[in-house]
Amino acid sequence: MSNLQRQILFSEADVGRSKLEAAKERLLGINPHLVVRCYAERFTAANAISIAENYDVIIDGTDNFPTRYLSNDVAVWLKKPNIYGSILRFEGQVAVFAPHLGGPCYRCMSPQPPKPGLVPSCAEGGVLGVLPGLVGTMQALEAIKVITGIGQPLIGKLLHVDTLGLRFRTFNLRRDPDCPVCGEKPTIHEPIDYDGFCGITQAPEVPSISVQELHTVRQLGSPHFLLDVREPDEFATASIDGAVLIPLAEVVNRASEIPRNVPVYVHCKLGGRSAKAVATLQGIGFTNVTNVSGGITAWSESVDAGVPRY
Repeated sequence: MSNLQRQILFSEADVGRSKLEAAKERLLGINPHLVVRCYAERFTAANAISIAENYDVIIDGTDNFPTRYLSNDVAVWLKKPNIYGSILRFEGQVAVFAPHLGGPCYRCMSPQPPKPGLVPSCAEGGVLGVLPGLVGTMQALEAIKVITGIGQPLIGKLLHVDTLGLRFRTFNLRRDPDCPVCGEKPTIHEPIDYDGFCGITQAPEVPSISVQELHTVRQLGSPHFLLDVREPDEFATASIDGAVLIPLAEVVNRASEIPRNVPVYVHCKLGGRSAKAVATLQGIGFTNVTNVSGGITAWSESVDAGVPRY
């Protein structure tokens, strides 16, 4: 439900349904002559080539770096144009990566992914509701241009969109001769461990408490310290009374602000960042620190509906 403000294929009637089936139904409702094939599986190193080789164009609408690098590499190897789009907060980017047509690939622009946690997800950083539709429409436009051969696709160019100032800027991109995938002497010839390449690890197993259990602790007045590791703008949007904000990236440097003589309960939006914070604190000597499962979202759903959801 919380995603519908930025969706153009789904409505409240689709909540709880498979996104694949709901999207297929919507598209066929617009054009019954389409042939829509759905893949109810993750796009991974094991199946990416076998899926992508059946199509002429890859449109990258992913929201994570492992899949973005994987789709790029597969597009290079199969000589398929890769229509790239990304969004965050109020800004978006669009490009066409096609080394077989003389342009660069995504790795030429971004040889290395950012460190985990450096770039917030849309769930963490937010996104202007109309932005996904705007960028997605431009990706569709670029796909049409590539397929039909009309106009000048964004090959070798990156279009940046600033919605707050409604500014469109185009940057030139060059092919990197040392690119490990599309360069003169490529070193990557088949799918790799993309999660490992991007430094992605599963949330660590740490002690946890439910929001209902935390609520009981607070009702009993038991001494404790409630640590919020989200970002300041998230805290300004919604917070739990008495929580102290120390963003995840600042936890180590500000550890002196966290007491060691009472239980420490750590929460974020959903529980992932707080689990990392708990593991980090354990690593520097904290012994009585616990993750709040489900984060402030679960708190709003199950304990205090007056806390806004975002």
